[in-house]
Amino acid sequence: LCYFPAMDSGKNIRVEQALKELFQLRNDIETNLRLIKIDPFSGEFADFPGQLAPEITAIYKKRGIERLFSHQAEALQNILGGRHTVVATPTASGKTLIYNAAALDALSRDPSAKSLYLFPTKALSQDQLAELFDLNKALGDKLGLYTYDGDTPTSMRQAIRKQAQIVISNPYMLHSGILPHHTKWASLFENLKYVVIDELHYYTGVFGSHVANVMRRLKRICAFYGTRPVFIMSSATIANPAELAEKLIEEQVVLIDRNGAPRGAKFLVFFNPPVVNRQLGIRRSYVSMTREIAGILLKAGLQVITFANSRLITEILVKYLKNDFEKTVQDRDTVRGYRGGYLPKLRREIEKGLRDGEVRAVVSTNALELGIDIGSLDAVVLASYPGSISSTWQRIGRAGRRSSQSLGVLVASSMPIDQYIVSHPEYF
Repeated sequence: LCYFPAMDSGKNIRVEQALKELFQLRNDIETNLRLIKIDPFSGEFADFPGQLAPEITAIYKKRGIERLFSHQAEALQNILGGRHTVVATPTASGKTLIYNAAALDALSRDPSAKSLYLFPTKALSQDQLAELFDLNKALGDKLGLYTYDGDTPTSMRQAIRKQAQIVISNPYMLHSGILPHHTKWASLFENLKYVVIDELHYYTGVFGSHVANVMRRLKRICAFYGTRPVFIMSSATIANPAELAEKLIEEQVVLIDRNGAPRGAKFLVFFNPPVVNRQLGIRRSYVSMTREIAGILLKAGLQVITFANSRLITEILVKYLKNDFEKTVQDRDTVRGYRGGYLPKLRREIEKGLRDGEVRAVVSTNALELGIDIGSLDAVVLASYPGSISSTWQRIGRAGRRSSQSLGVLVASSMPIDQYIVSHPEYF
């Protein structure tokens, strides 16, 4: 397999040991636990499309990617054929490669071609910029890659408008900083080949309707400058990605949702804390149960990410886990928190620690739910149901990013929706 090392049998043993301890915990406190196993998949592969520029194919082959996943090849064929495309495959299935390859292909054929990348958060923009910088090095540092958002210094903005070939921004900045000043961005709009909208599932409800209006304005301005860009959209696993994409850009799209990426076996555990007051229907605190379960997984040698639904619960869990596991100087900073409000430098440091394995546990709000590269984690613990199935899958998908086994645990609170989810896993 091109991307993946051999199965880590030691990691699989640790996952199975953690499962045994979770079942033992269930027996000790006499509560309900449901287990679902998602079988492993060896993957489906395809050759690079013939339409892709040989120079770009060679760059990826030098990086060890001899063949593409089937959904990557199918999506690239549609995009290079000029069709609007939405890719709806799970986390870590290589969606970034699709739009990067398309943008680089356009630049290899026409150095004046431009692409506009839109991400919902600035952190995600910075993460994607790092990936593009690596590709740019392989091309000999000849691309103009820039982020254009609220953090961009005023002194740099004029140079970016003239030199950028790939502009990385967000819907807010597009609405307030680019479209109203389109005459200053004439070079971009006259040569705009691709518009990338990542994390499509983020654009729902009232916010989604606002973004749809921004896309309408974007298309109108592009038409004024004589261009009709191809939209490339990617989404986590949701029920209606094509419908959402078509409403957002008001055009027909091609849906790619058959995932060709290999994956290891994934275990999902629905854990319901025990009842402490049957008359009032009160259960044991889901926060203390999350602390206990995260502790079991850490003691089993797994690298764990715990998601909380508020900043307060995040900080409480960080304090609990630090008290439990940072006993010596050597253990310092093996447990970290991650949320909005942390300085960008600190967030990059935590992300690097997760990739390198120095951080063994992180407690996060939904700030790490989106596709920021934090490497391959072993287990995810959800402190209460996030509120939507797509958000839950997105969080669970943060573990098992290679072909070894992984574990996801949903700890239910006493809220009615949590109780329904753990009682009806078939709905989930």
